[in-house]
Amino acid sequence: MTQRPASNPPAARDGSRRTAKSTEFFQHACDLMPGGVNSPVRAFRSVGGTPVFFRAGEGAEFVDADGNRYVDFCMSWGPLILGHAHPAVVDAVRQAAGEGLSFGAPNAREIHLAERVLKAFPELERVRFVSSGTEAVMSALRLARGVTGRPLVLKFEGCYHGHADSMLVKAGSGLVTQGLADSAGVPPEIASLTVVVPLDDDEALKAAFASHGPRLAAAIIEPMPANNGLLLQRTEFLRLLREECDKAGTLLIFDEVISGLRLRYGGYGHEVGIRPDMVTLGKIVGGGMPVGAFLARREHMEKLAPLGPVYQAGTLSGNPVAMAAGRATMDELVGGEAYSRLEALGRELDGHFAGIRAHHAWFQWVRRGSVFWLYLAPGELPRRPDRILPEARERYVALHGKLLDRGVYLAPSAFEVAFLSTAHNESHLERLAQALQYECDRL
Repeated sequence: MTQRPASNPPAARDGSRRTAKSTEFFQHACDLMPGGVNSPVRAFRSVGGTPVFFRAGEGAEFVDADGNRYVDFCMSWGPLILGHAHPAVVDAVRQAAGEGLSFGAPNAREIHLAERVLKAFPELERVRFVSSGTEAVMSALRLARGVTGRPLVLKFEGCYHGHADSMLVKAGSGLVTQGLADSAGVPPEIASLTVVVPLDDDEALKAAFASHGPRLAAAIIEPMPANNGLLLQRTEFLRLLREECDKAGTLLIFDEVISGLRLRYGGYGHEVGIRPDMVTLGKIVGGGMPVGAFLARREHMEKLAPLGPVYQAGTLSGNPVAMAAGRATMDELVGGEAYSRLEALGRELDGHFAGIRAHHAWFQWVRRGSVFWLYLAPGELPRRPDRILPEARERYVALHGKLLDRGVYLAPSAFEVAFLSTAHNESHLERLAQALQYECDRL
C-alpha cells in the first residue's frame, strides 16, 4: 500500500549546506572557461544558483567541494549504472592505467569490449568505438550517406543527437521542413540537409517521406527520447518509422546513447521488437569513461576505412583504459541481476511518488526501468516537447535548489531525466521522496 512520506524536514546530512568553495571555484572557472564550464547545462543557468563542484563519489552518493554530501540521481547523466567508483570498474581502470594510458594502436581490450557489445546486439555484426556519443552519431550518419549515396537525414524535434552541425537544427513553422540552424556557427547549407518532423505525429512522418524519401540516407531517432523530458513514444509510431524507412530504402538509426544497456543487456529496439539498421551507443558502454560506439551489419560497416571509402578515425578511439572500464561494467550487467534490481528500485520509487501525487495532482512522473522524469504539471503526460507545460519547468526550478539543501542532487534542468543505479537503496529513495514531499507541500 502506498504511504505518504514523512513530512518532517529532511535536513542535509552535514547540517546546513555550505557553498563557499563551489562559489569560489565557479568564479575562478569563469575567468578561464566560457561560462565557467565545459558543457553548458552545468552552469545552472536554467535553475539558478551556483553549480555544485564535485569532489568525490562513492556508490549512490557524492561529496562536493565544501564537504556537503548528496544522494545523486544524475549519475554523470547516465553512464554510472553501477554507481560512483564501483570497485570492479576502478580495479580494471587501475590495472589498465598501470600498463599504459594510451597507445594509438590496437590493443586486446578493444576486442574484449567489442565481444560484449555485440553479444548485447547480436543482430548488428560489427562495432567501431569512438570517444563520445556525438562522434558516434556523426560517424553513423556519414556511413549512412556513404552506403546509400543520398544527402538528407531525417530527425525528430525534441531528440538530441549530440552537437554535430547537422543535428543542431529545429523545425520551422511547418510540420515538415528542412532544418533551420538552432545554433550560431551552423551554415544554412548544412542545416538544410536535415529534415525535421515532430515526434508522435504519424501524418507528418508520412508527409516527410512522401516529400523527401528518395533523398533520405537515414532517419535517426532516440527510440526512448530522454533529452527533452522522457517522451515515451507509441510503439506504433516507431513501427511506422521502420515501415517508411523500408519503403524508401532509408537506413534507420536508433540513437541509444542513453537507452542502450540501460533497461536490459541490449537496446530499446529489443524492448519494443523493432530492428534498426544502425545503433549508436555511449554512456554505459564506457563505464564512466569517454567512450561511444556505432554498430551496423557487416555489409554496411565494411564501407568504413580501411575496408571501404567512408573515412572515420580517432587517435583515442579504443583507448585501453576506457575499454577496461567498459568491459568491467558490461561484465556486471550481462547476467541480468542488475536489471532486476533496478526495476525493483523503480517500482519502489513509483510507490513513493504515488504518495506525493495523492496530495498534489500536478505531481507526475514518467519512468522506464531505471530512468525517470519529474513532470510537475497536470494533464496528459507529453510525448513531444511542445506539449510540455511551462508550469512544469517553473515548479522544477522552484524545487531544485531546495532539494540541494536537503542533500538531493537532480539534474540542473527541468528537461533532463534522472537515473537510478544499482548502488541506490531504499534509504536513498526515501530521502528523495521525503525531500520532495516536504518542498512540494510548501510550493
